Amino acid sequence: MASLAGPTNPFPPPFNRRTQTRNKPRPDPQTSYDPNNRITLDNITERRVLDHAQLKEVEAKERKEQTNRKIASQKAISIILRREATKAVIEKKKGNNSKKLLPRTVLEALHERITALRWESALKVFDLLREQLWYKPNSGIYIKLIVMLGKCKQPEKAHTLFQAMIDEGCIVDHEAYTALLSAYSRTGLFDKAFSILELMKNSINCRPDVYTYSILLKSCLQFYEYGKVEALLKDMAVQGIKANTITYNTLIDAYGKAKKFTEMESLLVQMLRLRDCEPDVWTMNSTLRAFGGSGQIEMMEKCYDKFQSSGIEPSIKTFNILLDSYGKTSNYQKMSAVMEYMQKYHFSWNLVTYNIVIDAFGRAGDIKQMEFLFRLMQSEKIKPNCVTLCSLVRAYGHAGKAEKIGAVLRFVENSDVMLDTVFFNCLIDAYGTMGCFAQMKGVVEMMKRRDCKPDKITYRTMIKAYRISGMSRHAKELQDELNSL
Repeated sequence: MASLAGPTNPFPPPFNRRTQTRNKPRPDPQTSYDPNNRITLDNITERRVLDHAQLKEVEAKERKEQTNRKIASQKAISIILRREATKAVIEKKKGNNSKKLLPRTVLEALHERITALRWESALKVFDLLREQLWYKPNSGIYIKLIVMLGKCKQPEKAHTLFQAMIDEGCIVDHEAYTALLSAYSRTGLFDKAFSILELMKNSINCRPDVYTYSILLKSCLQFYEYGKVEALLKDMAVQGIKANTITYNTLIDAYGKAKKFTEMESLLVQMLRLRDCEPDVWTMNSTLRAFGGSGQIEMMEKCYDKFQSSGIEPSIKTFNILLDSYGKTSNYQKMSAVMEYMQKYHFSWNLVTYNIVIDAFGRAGDIKQMEFLFRLMQSEKIKPNCVTLCSLVRAYGHAGKAEKIGAVLRFVENSDVMLDTVFFNCLIDAYGTMGCFAQMKGVVEMMKRRDCKPDKITYRTMIKAYRISGMSRHAKELQDELNSL
């Protein structure tokens, strides 16, 4: 297999830094006596008194600083212990003091779950939040939860929260209605989504804006409802809402992902004709992703040159798209060229960059360079996520290195990486490929311990592994279990 050239170590060789002290001139014992420079006993006594007073002042200052440090330390320990206790209560929702938890810890726990799209756990923490003595209804938290539920395809629960938001007296504005509309449109419930749009159009304080229409357009495109897209664009014109760069970028990105390149290019031409709606780096990235993702590398490169010549500067996301496109088409030479360009012009790698390059090395079978990059990202204080770990597990599985997968699991145990079903499915696939069926079954138990439900892909991956190895009885049992879901 082809492999990328290993990146040079950016860190200088270790060296000892010792503080160099200049040699101060020492008093010469043979210095001749000068009667004009006599030091009397009174002068010595006075100097000693002054030195003693200064010493006492310094000691008092040090004692005070030490006391302050001790108090600060005790307060920090107290806060840490209270936070840990709060976390324990959040996880178990038990204890007599469950209504007197630290606000910051509860809100951090809620934010973590919302970001990770763990909607069931997030709603439990939110219930706990509402029980606190210090709780005050906040429309911002409700909107974040409604958006999360929309992303998790839970529109009815989003509607329940929307109603609770009204009942608690929160201000319901166009942002809240847009969040609910998004929850319905993401799941393809367009009748309800369009009814909310009509309700907003007939209201005074909650009228839809270009952001509302952009979200609805994106959902329609994801479900290939192109007729609804045309209707929405006409409705925007009737309402006097002009499509902005975000709207065009949404359309370009969606048409690109659907491989409708003619429509995508037509939208680009429209943008260029409008004075107040110029293409930006997001437009460039969507176009490059569309051509690069479909393997049209030459077209991607032409578009990159045209966008750059028009004055649009690439971002780190642009280079990530180029790296990903080259990596997935095994064009490792050009991938290395992008990496060198980034290093030359001081583009710092982010988590996505490392994930792309680690995955590319893994797919190329270059385990050594993949592991080097994994260590490098940790040394740069970039925290690996599930995507990183999936790339490692997949590469080790193809290389038949079960002991290395064990090392990944030990890393997981000692970290706070939020694991999802995709990671466990990747783990099952790796063990199944190597014929490690005991470990494969152990992954299912691990999922149960972490409250992570197996999905259809989990079962299908295990069934495939059993069938390849001729273990038809085990495959049939799992197939029956899958059919009963």
